Amino acid sequence: MAKMVLAKKVADGASSDFEIGDEAVKIINVKSSSSLPRSLLVFSPTKGGPYPVLLFFHGFLLQASWYKSLLQHISSHRYIIVAPQFSPIASQSQEVKNARIITEWLTNNLESVLPEKVQPDLLKVAVSGHSRGGKIAFALALGYGGSSPLKFSALIGIDPVAGYSPSCLCPPNILQYVPHDFDQSIPVAVIGAGLSNQRAYGVLPSGAPNGVNHAEFFNESKPPCYYFLAKDYGHTDILDDIMADLLSIILKSGKGSKDSLRRAAGGIVVAFLKAYLEGQVDDLNAIVKSPNLAPITLDPVISVKD
Repeated sequence: MAKMVLAKKVADGASSDFEIGDEAVKIINVKSSSSLPRSLLVFSPTKGGPYPVLLFFHGFLLQASWYKSLLQHISSHRYIIVAPQFSPIASQSQEVKNARIITEWLTNNLESVLPEKVQPDLLKVAVSGHSRGGKIAFALALGYGGSSPLKFSALIGIDPVAGYSPSCLCPPNILQYVPHDFDQSIPVAVIGAGLSNQRAYGVLPSGAPNGVNHAEFFNESKPPCYYFLAKDYGHTDILDDIMADLLSIILKSGKGSKDSLRRAAGGIVVAFLKAYLEGQVDDLNAIVKSPNLAPITLDPVISVKD
């Protein structure tokens, strides 16, 4: 009986990650400057205290503000999120360098833009991104932009994309098509979209072609690494509803609730951050063991720990 009660408590805790957290969230706009090469959208709890930090990089030709629902969900679980707005014309290599410069700015300036008595815990930092931003997150964590003053403790790719095809990769070329080849020493979580490799209407290019998408990023990650496939959703379904619906005209989209996808991805990110920034592994283990805790179908879910 005691084991059943404990199991239910753990499952309830993991399920709560898929719901909005208890913390009120403030969204702060930070303008670019001579020391900050890109403007920032910062999501912060408003209650005083120290909070872990998550860097989040948006996708190609997208806006950081189009991820508000997802990022508010994560931040409401007691995380500060910093989302730079990249340029649509700058190269990926340049944006990786800019991302590294942004980490320098954060070490000295982040606390000054946060609500009163809110403090960033810069010893607990993770880096993440969606689509091209996922690739930039991997490149930054792998050191392609130069040495960062922040030590990353976790890396998350949400439907990351490395180029147009294996023969047309965008620099920096981080994919080598060798299993577990990434020179990374931190845990990785990859959340893929099952329809992202499909063409809309059979004509337009897919958002995340085979060979350069989530599957290959996971394949090249060293343990511990986790893979969650949202099998019924498309590449840009993670965005806020208006933009997700608009982009479904040109990119394959799922028929299910986009809010459910954002809750699922947000919950996975929260559980992963709890495990590897705060040492609270129960929620992540529960989701891996029972993917049906999520509000969408996750299939497959893979965990490689050694």
